[in-house]
Amino acid sequence: MTGLPDHATLTALLAEQFDALAELVADLPEQQWRTPSPLPGWTVFDVIGHVIGTESMLLGEKPPARDPQTADVDVATLPHVRNEIGKFNEIWLQRLRPLPGTQLLDRYRDVTGRRRAALAAMDEAAWLAPGPSPVGEVPYARFMRVRLFDCWMHELDIADALGIAVDEGGARGDAAFAEFAQSLPRVVAKRGGAPAGSLITFEVTGPLARTLYIEVAERARYVPAPTADATATVTLDSGLLVRLGGGRVNPEKVLERVTFGGDAELGHRIVRNLAFTI
Repeated sequence: MTGLPDHATLTALLAEQFDALAELVADLPEQQWRTPSPLPGWTVFDVIGHVIGTESMLLGEKPPARDPQTADVDVATLPHVRNEIGKFNEIWLQRLRPLPGTQLLDRYRDVTGRRRAALAAMDEAAWLAPGPSPVGEVPYARFMRVRLFDCWMHELDIADALGIAVDEGGARGDAAFAEFAQSLPRVVAKRGGAPAGSLITFEVTGPLARTLYIEVAERARYVPAPTADATATVTLDSGLLVRLGGGRVNPEKVLERVTFGGDAELGHRIVRNLAFTI
């Protein structure tokens, strides 16, 4: 789960992901830009605005000046803001919300175009250099896989908000899922309470079908093949798994879409506590 695509491949996948987001909103009437998304407090407009803010920050740019005709909201008081990243996101959104959707899309295309050029121009030393990221001090290459995962999840957010089906598989989905899956062993042990000595099997169906074996010892880790019978088996669609991990759905409302084997009580506890993304 830790292997990263090479520089050219990951840069191309990010470029494709930027394009996929733009295509989703390209023909939206203004009213639909303001459709609530699965993310608390955010509309479709805000999801695209968030990507603009993050990619602009990576280019060294600051938020635009606040429109004096809009209220100056203390973003720290918003109920869905829980950390400094949340504050950063909301400052950008506060500054962008006065724009119509068409202008936001123009801005999105501009900044993502400049970002893909910057990524393509990076040398290997910079690409592999460690630095800060939402998952700690990691090589820039890993940070960009995090960016791919974030943007891929936001494609699902917008699609779900608009009631549109998108292709959740393919190379972009595989790379994004690899980033998502890297956190699953820790989540299973720490949040789900899987005990030491247990083996948890995820039978993942759907567009990103695979079987994941997580062994819990001093620390939880993936194993290539089971060394014993699974303590608990959880079978569910890949789209549901990532939405649970992203905190996009209430687990109590989707338990009927999950099949449990072995220790069903443990399996239920794991599924109820999968949400881990920022």
